[in-house]
Amino acid sequence: MKVRVFNRTRDVVVAEAADVANDSKTRRDGLLKRTGLAPGEGLWIVPCEAIHCFFMKFTIDVLFLSKNKQVLKAKPSVKPWRIAACLRAHSVLELPEGQIAATGTRAGDQLELEKLLS
Repeated sequence: MKVRVFNRTRDVVVAEAADVANDSKTRRDGLLKRTGLAPGEGLWIVPCEAIHCFFMKFTIDVLFLSKNKQVLKAKPSVKPWRIAACLRAHSVLELPEGQIAATGTRAGDQLELEKLLS
């Protein structure tokens, strides 16, 4: 399943087609087998309040979201072998590096996630 992520606060698309990791296997695998994220891609991990970038091959931007999809914390440029967490978060959105800055997304912004038809 894929979702389109829209920042309602800033009136901008954050991800055109983000994959959804919502079961044990997809959450565990995450982006580990990927060599990068193309513009418009992302990974929404639900539920999740912390991520690690051990064994990752590229840097990512990370948004921590509340249950109602409000941005609790924005963490740009998380490099391989790093950890990021927000214990209040319900889910995490991993994005290509630079996407947080490009969209102006910040804590307090309200996101909308729309399921894309396959």
